[in-house]
Amino acid sequence: MLDKPAGLPVHPGPSGGRSVEDWFPALSRRRDGPWLAHRLDADTAGCLVVALRKAALLAAQALFAAGTARKTYWAVVRGDVAGDSATVAAPLRRVSDRGGWRMVVDPGGQQAVTDWQVLGRGDGLTWLELRPKTGRTHQIRVHCASLGHPILGDAQYGSPGGRLHLLARSIHLPLDPPVDATAEPPPHMRAALARCGFGPAGGTAAPPRSLLAQPGG
Repeated sequence: MLDKPAGLPVHPGPSGGRSVEDWFPALSRRRDGPWLAHRLDADTAGCLVVALRKAALLAAQALFAAGTARKTYWAVVRGDVAGDSATVAAPLRRVSDRGGWRMVVDPGGQQAVTDWQVLGRGDGLTWLELRPKTGRTHQIRVHCASLGHPILGDAQYGSPGGRLHLLARSIHLPLDPPVDATAEPPPHMRAALARCGFGPAGGTAAPPRSLLAQPGG
């Protein structure tokens, strides 16, 4: 399990620059692997599962496909979200235009379901815990925007200015033995979380391995 910093893509991009895959030689010297078991957006921080062996990759991928891997996200969104908890069931479809591509809510799109719960409020912001039941691209970002409360710093879906306030907070893989990890909020999220009532608290799951250092450093 790795703790991916915000701003770091998981794959090398066409413009070059660092990616999670640059750290793979430091994780294993085997020729076959490591492999990403799933993905995070470049601007999303937090828990990322990397398999060091092919058998572990297949096992993790099977859990993700079956929906038994439990992922929890934290987001700070604009506005005071009505209610304390609910479920967003809004199908998503990818559309392209001259500016690139984005995901939109569309009845003809792929099923997408996200449970959410309010953890705190303050100063015109809401701190949400979100549990996606499906794994669509940009699902949490679009579902928050569909509520009328885009994630702070999400310029693509209605909240420009600053960095994306989205954290892959924790993940549980029901393997034998189970795998659990919890990531702490990145520095750029802490001020907004504090405005919503977040304070220091210890987690019970093992922290993921940090990728804040340069490979080989």
